[in-house]
Amino acid sequence: MALMSAMPQELSCILERLDAKPLQLGSRTYWQAQWMGQSVVAVLSRIGKVAAATTTASLIEHFGATQVVFSGVAGSLDQRVQVGDVVIATELLQHDMDASPLFPRYEIPLTNKSCFLTDQSLSLELKRAASQCLQEVRANMQLHGLWDQLGVQAKDICLHEGLILSGDQFISSAKISSELKLNQPSALAVEMECAAVAQVCDDFGVPFAAVRIISDNANDSAHMDFEKFIQTVAAPYGAHVIETFVKNRSIT
Repeated sequence: MALMSAMPQELSCILERLDAKPLQLGSRTYWQAQWMGQSVVAVLSRIGKVAAATTTASLIEHFGATQVVFSGVAGSLDQRVQVGDVVIATELLQHDMDASPLFPRYEIPLTNKSCFLTDQSLSLELKRAASQCLQEVRANMQLHGLWDQLGVQAKDICLHEGLILSGDQFISSAKISSELKLNQPSALAVEMECAAVAQVCDDFGVPFAAVRIISDNANDSAHMDFEKFIQTVAAPYGAHVIETFVKNRSIT
């Protein structure tokens, strides 16, 4: 099983839990370990679709990954999805793909697909793990005053499932965020990697699942919120979800 994150902070929190051996391949360091009876390889994909796609191909071809799980942060595109919430992807779409008029907007040329579905079984396992972590993480945020630091009122952390958009752009504009939502009304969140990972996994027939923690509202305050959130909440939170996910698998 392959574990991927785009930000160094996210991966480091996972590596702290592993007794892993590094292997350098190209410009990536892949960390191999036995974790609670599961063979895993963890890697920092880096940011953006191309970086994520090349890393995914290496995981499958060089390491023989038969499942890929991505964890990280995302910006909200829906009023119901708030900072601190968790989104499990059910499908992914590249919002910056436009080969029209040769192909319909958003369609990946020569695939007849615009959306790539995640693996239902793997996603269900991620959902279960995330659900187990919600109240513990909320209590920890309350204890350390993280809600106040983020300028957010203490609230229940909610779990959502649905469409996540990916593109090579950090969305920090309310105008762009509104346009994305207008064009894809069912979209819950936006980030920069997972739709590309899903496309590669689809090419190879490898199951894929993704969990994203909402770090900002993809608006004009996104950069400020993001920097704070990634350090204080998202990295340890995401690692806790992945650890619970792996632990559940070892039990069953």
